[in-house]
Amino acid sequence: MINQLCNLGINEKLIFLLVISSFLLTIILIKICFSVMPTDQGKAFAVNGAISKGKPRGVGIVFILCFIIMSALFLPINLEFYGYLAGVFFAMLSGYLDDRSSIPWNEYKKGLIDLILALCTTGIMYFSEVLTVIPITGNPTFDCSLAIFISIVLIWVSINVTNCSDGVDGLCGSVSIITLLTCFAFIHGTNAIYSTATLIMVSCILGYLWFNVSPSSILMGDAGSRAIGYFIGILCLKFLPFYVYFVVAFVLLVDGGIGIFKVVLLRFFKIHILKNIQTPLHDFVRKSKGWSDGQVVFRFSLIQLLVSFGLYFWMQS
Repeated sequence: MINQLCNLGINEKLIFLLVISSFLLTIILIKICFSVMPTDQGKAFAVNGAISKGKPRGVGIVFILCFIIMSALFLPINLEFYGYLAGVFFAMLSGYLDDRSSIPWNEYKKGLIDLILALCTTGIMYFSEVLTVIPITGNPTFDCSLAIFISIVLIWVSINVTNCSDGVDGLCGSVSIITLLTCFAFIHGTNAIYSTATLIMVSCILGYLWFNVSPSSILMGDAGSRAIGYFIGILCLKFLPFYVYFVVAFVLLVDGGIGIFKVVLLRFFKIHILKNIQTPLHDFVRKSKGWSDGQVVFRFSLIQLLVSFGLYFWMQS
């Protein structure tokens, strides 16, 4: 908005200032809000879950709001982009309300909220002509319906797998940064608004990670992880072939997705598989393989980094 009023273009100097400002603003706001955040109750079934008890959680509301404010103020006015910012806000808000609740929301309630959010976002994409016809059957009506279905599923999945990966200090933030920068590598040079917004999101997460490195003093909670997952889904649907999401967010998908897949099969189809694998996967490697929290973060990040490098060079060839 300020960019529009002052007739400024998005250039390297502005991007640098936005990145640094977002990082510093996030750190300052987290310090200010530190004492008013809800505290974590500890997860009874998570590995080392009791260690987190008493730490401020839901801090995602701070760095996500910082991302929204910086993007809305300094990036050119674009109604479609503002629609997605609204989606980020509602993903964050629903997560924060869950973080504050004395009784955690059940999976059905959160799943329904995510479905509504995915439907609304897909509507924005449809009317903005972002959803391209997928040429599978030669029938445009069917193909467009398939594109809508894929969009809804991908956004829902992206929100939930990112949420499930948040269980080790620094893990969700670190892997999400690599995923976001992978998206940035493909967006840069094609769309200044979204590429700059991606860097602002990365900077805000870095500001959060300043306090979240092991042993952490704060936790992002659902307020942060759900909004990050939503934004990743938007970038992949808008700028990449939808199936590339499975590579761009490979670690998030495997870490959080295995647990969702396991629960869905058991609850709806009475199929019990992966009995000997504790989910999310980061709990399994800590409990069964003896990995420390630092090893989980470094190794998972390393895997995503290698996968992202492979994807980038494969798509450039």
